[in-house]
Amino acid sequence: MIDHIAQSAGAAQARAMPSLLAKPCPLPKPSLLGRFRNQLDRLAKSEKGTASLDFVICVPVIMAIFMASIESGMLMTRFILLEQSVDIVMRNLRLGQYPNATVQALKHEICSRTIVMSDCESNITIDLQPVSTTTWAFPSQELACVDRGTSIQPSTTFNVGAAHQIMMVRVCVIQDAIFPTTGLGLKLPKDAQGGYGLIATSAFVNEP
Repeated sequence: MIDHIAQSAGAAQARAMPSLLAKPCPLPKPSLLGRFRNQLDRLAKSEKGTASLDFVICVPVIMAIFMASIESGMLMTRFILLEQSVDIVMRNLRLGQYPNATVQALKHEICSRTIVMSDCESNITIDLQPVSTTTWAFPSQELACVDRGTSIQPSTTFNVGAAHQIMMVRVCVIQDAIFPTTGLGLKLPKDAQGGYGLIATSAFVNEP
């Protein structure tokens, strides 16, 4: 009887030992540096946000190209219309269609044909003078454009000349850039108010 009880106790103890041995031991908690390193490893292996990364990189470049295209298109449109308007007005002038031509009258005629110019008549200067056929001396000074920071108008020459004289006309119009701080608008030479000058030059011979 005693032997049977001893055997039963031994068997129960033997069954209890594996369960005690199988119980996992608690792992030491990682340090703060270790947790930070593991987080970095997970972030480096993660593929989340890859589409957003492409968007962030590409969109500013595309927008810069888009704004530069608009700026250059408007610049060329303004310049072409200004040259065309100056040519038409100077042709009418040499044909005598403006018998009592004044600076203000020519400003109005030129600006009325440039539909994309903002506040054209206030921002335009006209220099008109004959060219000597003896010395062929052309104007040496640069054309003075309007300084919108002051109320003083720049000094220019306005002389419609006589019959058979060769005339040279220079016109400057100040216009604001559409995107003055981006792309082409940032590179354009501008005045203190952020405007750039469009200059058109033409020559003709007064009709008799």
